[in-house]
Amino acid sequence: MNPLLLTDGYKLGHREQYPAGTTLVYSNWTPRKSRIEGVNSVVFFGLQYLIKEYLIKRFNQNFFDQPKEDIVAEYKKYVDHYLGVDYNTSHIEDLHDLGYLPIEIKALPEGTEVPIRVPMFTLVNTKPEFFWLTNYLETLLSNIIWQPCTSATIAKQYRKILNKYASETDKNNLEFVTWQGHDFSMRGMSGTESSILSGMGHALAFSGSDTLPVAKAFETFYNTDVTKELVIGSVNATEHSVMCAGSKDDEIGTFRRLLETYPTGILSVVSDTWDLWKVLTEYLPKLKKEILEREGKLVIRPDSGDPVDIICGCEHENPVVSKGVIELLWNEFGGTVNDQGYKVLNSKIGAIYGDSITIERATQICERLKEKGFASTNVVLGIGSFTYQYNTRDTFGFAMKATYVEVNGEGREIFKDPITDDGTKKSAKGLIQLYSDNGQIKYKDEVSREEEDEGLLQKVFVDGKLIIDDNLMKIRERLLG
Repeated sequence: MNPLLLTDGYKLGHREQYPAGTTLVYSNWTPRKSRIEGVNSVVFFGLQYLIKEYLIKRFNQNFFDQPKEDIVAEYKKYVDHYLGVDYNTSHIEDLHDLGYLPIEIKALPEGTEVPIRVPMFTLVNTKPEFFWLTNYLETLLSNIIWQPCTSATIAKQYRKILNKYASETDKNNLEFVTWQGHDFSMRGMSGTESSILSGMGHALAFSGSDTLPVAKAFETFYNTDVTKELVIGSVNATEHSVMCAGSKDDEIGTFRRLLETYPTGILSVVSDTWDLWKVLTEYLPKLKKEILEREGKLVIRPDSGDPVDIICGCEHENPVVSKGVIELLWNEFGGTVNDQGYKVLNSKIGAIYGDSITIERATQICERLKEKGFASTNVVLGIGSFTYQYNTRDTFGFAMKATYVEVNGEGREIFKDPITDDGTKKSAKGLIQLYSDNGQIKYKDEVSREEEDEGLLQKVFVDGKLIIDDNLMKIRERLLG
């Protein structure tokens, strides 16, 4: 598809709506409000994907490299019938003749945590006749970038929680946390690109992921090499169809066959196809010798019920249910008590829960395990679409707004401040400078061109070319330290 069709329909008329003599439009991308309690900064991530995939690849392949007559005729066909007009396409022809996008993007480094209301990047046209292009691209930019930023921010919040409890209950095993939050979201996302963008955001904070295309995407867009560095990883794992195919009457036989099929490494087995508690109290004790003699870990995966109660136990008339998965595994397989006085399961056995996990539930699981004397690292959490798909652009109030224009050679500092709003939608004004104040990123608006140029924002895209080509490892280092 011609990428100029990837826009909101109302953008089509904006070129003639600007004041006559407009030659420059300067805009910024900013998270304006957090709707997640306790999260006051947003991880910036995804711009390099957008630039490589859309502003370079798709604009070249599907616009600049196509015959102008075909491109213009197609564009005019859709717009004429959409608006019911004889649309003037001269500006589209001029852009095709130019052969590149005359846009400059200046941005913070990806992986930076940016406070709410502080801009992440700016856009401005580099040729006066293409002033209309800056905000024409808003729809595409917003459509692509809000999700990786949002998912990366939420993943970082999970990482903070898991780091905190691991430090309190198993401080000598902190490296395990990179695997403790595992991306289970792909099947529940709104499409493959959504899955990849969100999955890449998750993978800034964690290495565990079942979203396989994320590995390819990082190689394509963020200069990684899966043969030389850890991008994402997972383990052999079953699904309910495997367990059902082995039959309910011989579920223990299915477990035994799986242990024989995978004599080494981590093996995750979904264990609530029928009766989780029978698996824990009848089948596993009968398989204890095979499990302990195996060169690897068997991971039990419950997949239904309240995850906090299932993992940690709850008040229940059945004493088995009241103990929960971790305590039942401890009672059968034991383990060690670490220097901090918390129980760590035998390395041959473990648990993962991957259904309906949220930040609140993750916190409750860690807290209740701690209260029972267990290290938080005894369980892995599968973080799925129940976390990542339940978000929108408004989760962090992302918006791209113009704050400076030039009309007939005169600079105008412009801004938005609706009287009916609570202040969320109030924009910056004029040119913007980002600066560091004791390690905190802040911004000044209404600055001069010289001040704007001296700020933290760096040129990453100019006139169709990528200027900074970042890599995953550097981005992770910025985010995780």
